[in-house]
Amino acid sequence: MKATLVLSAICTLTAILVSVEAEPKSKSCNEVKTAYGSKGFNLNDVPNQGVNGAHLKVCPQGFTCCTAQMEEKLSQQSRSDLKAPVSQLSSTLQSTFTQRNRHFDQFFRELLDNAERSLHDMFVRTYGQMYVKNAELFKRFFRELRRYYAAGAGAVDLDGMLADFWAELLERMFRLVNVQYEFSDAYMECVSRHTEQLRPFGDVPRKLRLQLTRAFVAARTFTRGLALLPDVVAKVSTVSASPGCARAAMKMLYCPYCSGQVALKPCQRYCINVLRGCLANQADLDSEWNNFLDAMLSLAERLEGPFNFESVMDPIDVKISDAIMNMQENSMQVSQKVFQGCGQPKPAMNFRSRRAVSEVGYTGRFRPYSPDARPTTAAGTSLDRLVTDVKKKLKHAKKFWSTLPETVCVGERVGPNDDCWNGTAKSRYESDLTDSGLANQVSNPDVEVDITKPDAVIRRQIMVLREMTSWLKAAHSGNDITTDNEVGSGGEESGSGCDSPSCQDIYFSTAAPIVPRLVKVAHKEPNSGAALLAIHGTTLAGLALALLIVHGR
Repeated sequence: MKATLVLSAICTLTAILVSVEAEPKSKSCNEVKTAYGSKGFNLNDVPNQGVNGAHLKVCPQGFTCCTAQMEEKLSQQSRSDLKAPVSQLSSTLQSTFTQRNRHFDQFFRELLDNAERSLHDMFVRTYGQMYVKNAELFKRFFRELRRYYAAGAGAVDLDGMLADFWAELLERMFRLVNVQYEFSDAYMECVSRHTEQLRPFGDVPRKLRLQLTRAFVAARTFTRGLALLPDVVAKVSTVSASPGCARAAMKMLYCPYCSGQVALKPCQRYCINVLRGCLANQADLDSEWNNFLDAMLSLAERLEGPFNFESVMDPIDVKISDAIMNMQENSMQVSQKVFQGCGQPKPAMNFRSRRAVSEVGYTGRFRPYSPDARPTTAAGTSLDRLVTDVKKKLKHAKKFWSTLPETVCVGERVGPNDDCWNGTAKSRYESDLTDSGLANQVSNPDVEVDITKPDAVIRRQIMVLREMTSWLKAAHSGNDITTDNEVGSGGEESGSGCDSPSCQDIYFSTAAPIVPRLVKVAHKEPNSGAALLAIHGTTLAGLALALLIVHGR
């Protein structure tokens, strides 16, 4: 009996000693004090020893190192901490596409500048004073192209602008090659009415119209899409500030603090469920977001292929010069048709026909153009490289919103499966993962979400993405972003896209550069003062051009 009493006393004493040793360790709040202070809070808020947690509104109400004031401060901190990784990821996405938009826009604008400068230099060398006196026509042409790129059909009717350009060029050239006649305004109106039947510039205007329309529509729509991307991200990347989300954030991030386990991280599946609840509305954006990115990728393919802005603008000087040469070569036939349709014009009163050939001959040569030779702009790249780069970024951005919880809940933000915070204790998280999207949050075990109140801002952005996607698809078919009407009236000009190799015939490659040929003058009678000039085999056309300069002076 005595032995039994002695043994019982020893066991009791041992238990008391163990309890005395363990109690200071378990009840101490020193680690919490240090961690709390590292957040910038007042260390004096933290009790030295654990207290009863009956006052806590979110965390478990057993032993705790948190006062009611601490829980409120940590609750506010948890909202910021939950938003931080989402904000970081969203900011990176914004920055990526803001930069790409700037590069594309700068590149397209510089291609326009380079094309105008190249045409000017080439035409000054090739046509001399004939071009200089008519340079305003070409300046206006590029000015309108810039306006169309910047503002679309709402600012410039591209078809009408191009028609006016060729009509005015025809009028000026018709006067040049028929300088021996006088033409009234009414007569020139008659010439303009017959432009389509005359086809003085060959097939160049039609082909160039198709190329310019599709290239400009694709370029400006694509840059607009790139500009929209960061704007949408900025508007929808804010994590929900609802009471349910705030409570869930506190419970996940700082209730371990209150229990004295400052180094304990949330379980990954637990973290994902909390983020899916707090980002439920963003996940609903994902479907339209992915459709938009797919449309951007499809249009990027067009930019690499048949709607390549660079391959249209870089040789535009050669193409316009081809049209001018065609008019020069066929000026006699064109003039005869006009005279037949509009009547015989009156001879000019002050027509003079003598001028030295050296003053009117072409001295420049067309620069060769190779579609493989890409210009280097201040953007420091080519369209091919820009498109290749942005396609990778667009693909990487797909499913951004639906996978955002998984992207956030990785690495140091979460703990091992069996050594993590599950919302109530250090243990494995047993609940099932909730599917993404607002409607699915009715079964979320960790966040209270009102599924009857969709976020108005995000719903608006879904509509914005849907509208932009329709514009991108229209541009993919060659249609203007600001109108539902097709480019052209049918056939190959309908803007129906170019999915087969057979469509490639609407894009004409630049052949070997045409070098104006100046035929030597043959003076049969040295004192006669008559000069025979033949340019491109059209003697009268060349003579008329020469005489115009004399007449113009």
